[in-house]
Amino acid sequence: MKKKIISGITALALLTGGVVGVGSFESPVEAAQATLKFKDVPTTHWAAAAINSAVEQGYFKGYTDGTFKPSSPVTKAEMASILGRLTEQPNASSSASNNFTDVPEWAKGGVSAAIQKGFINPASYKGKLDAKAALKRGEMAVWLTLGLATVDSDYKQALSDVKNTVIPAKEYFTGKLAASEKNAVAVAMGTGLMSVYSDKMFGSDRTTTRAEVAVLIARYTSVAKTKPTDFKGLNELRQVGLTGTNLSLITNYFKKTPEGKILLPANRKYDEVVTDDFSKVRNKEIVTDTNYADLKVSNWIIIDTSVANKERSIYYPVFVDEGVKLQSGKYFSFVEFNLSIKSNSMSQLQAGGLLNSATFDPLLSPQSKAFLSYGAPKISDYIKDRVFAVKNPVYWADGLLHFKESTARAVTLKTKEGPIFSVSYTQ
Repeated sequence: MKKKIISGITALALLTGGVVGVGSFESPVEAAQATLKFKDVPTTHWAAAAINSAVEQGYFKGYTDGTFKPSSPVTKAEMASILGRLTEQPNASSSASNNFTDVPEWAKGGVSAAIQKGFINPASYKGKLDAKAALKRGEMAVWLTLGLATVDSDYKQALSDVKNTVIPAKEYFTGKLAASEKNAVAVAMGTGLMSVYSDKMFGSDRTTTRAEVAVLIARYTSVAKTKPTDFKGLNELRQVGLTGTNLSLITNYFKKTPEGKILLPANRKYDEVVTDDFSKVRNKEIVTDTNYADLKVSNWIIIDTSVANKERSIYYPVFVDEGVKLQSGKYFSFVEFNLSIKSNSMSQLQAGGLLNSATFDPLLSPQSKAFLSYGAPKISDYIKDRVFAVKNPVYWADGLLHFKESTARAVTLKTKEGPIFSVSYTQ
């Protein structure tokens, strides 16, 4: 059955794949039946199933030449119109009006619907959506996670919790991830909604293709039906964002060091200074064994190599090569140090002497292929002729956390301000 349409459907047909006839438009079901197979989407295509599903649901159509053009970019107007048709997406409690001045007539309804459903916040723009421009992945992450925040207020809280987290994407480590997109990228990755490419880049500035959108619509529908706390990766990203470490999510072997087993400063009481809350010492000046440099710890990532793949830390691919297994009783400990060097010629060896700890050890950075591929800052970036060539290096270091009674020691960081972070192995 064919339905007559009003002026402007030609543009809408371009959104969903192509014009099938001037002045007529097939229903989504009929369109899906006609375009379940495309010349340029073989069954081996990575997104074949998602593309067919998106066609069946009426989000896309194929072109009249029998192609789908999976690699073609999707514009902002097109994506907004697709998001506006997600029937299970609730309306935002207080949505803004569509005040964009550059949206084509055919897309105004779709953009308004996407705003109403919480995907687009007009306040983030200056009156123009740049509607005809190809949508980039960073902005896509923002739109989709705003949609999740509309579905469940805990997703909105997650977007806040990850503000200071470590994101397992190359742009984060190289400082090229835009602050306006960072939280959204973290939540998108933590839920599995989006991920990095084989080059370890999230690809914030890369355009979003029709194939990718087909997959993302299916993933979004699934994620929106899932509680944020059910995503292990998101839980880790939130915990690191809030505290600076994922320790409590990786292991329950370590608890606050008992009173009497830790040396306290004079006239200070145990309950006043000792804590197992890493946020109390994060980015605070740490008491060092030598006076070569002031030292702060920004983040502490623990990785257990003994667990099954699905139970791995979201940070595993960043720091550890596939197949690497530590001996029983050990976790990897990766620490981001921030130094302020006092000496004119502090060496790498002297950096290693700042803290007498196998867990917090500023001597060496990870040397795994994985770590190097992410472009994270390492100690060798700052060393010239065996001494530091800069005064304020920030880099990741490689250590071990022992959890066997015979080898485990209390892990302690004393701050110059007073708080002492100290945890010990407990069975």
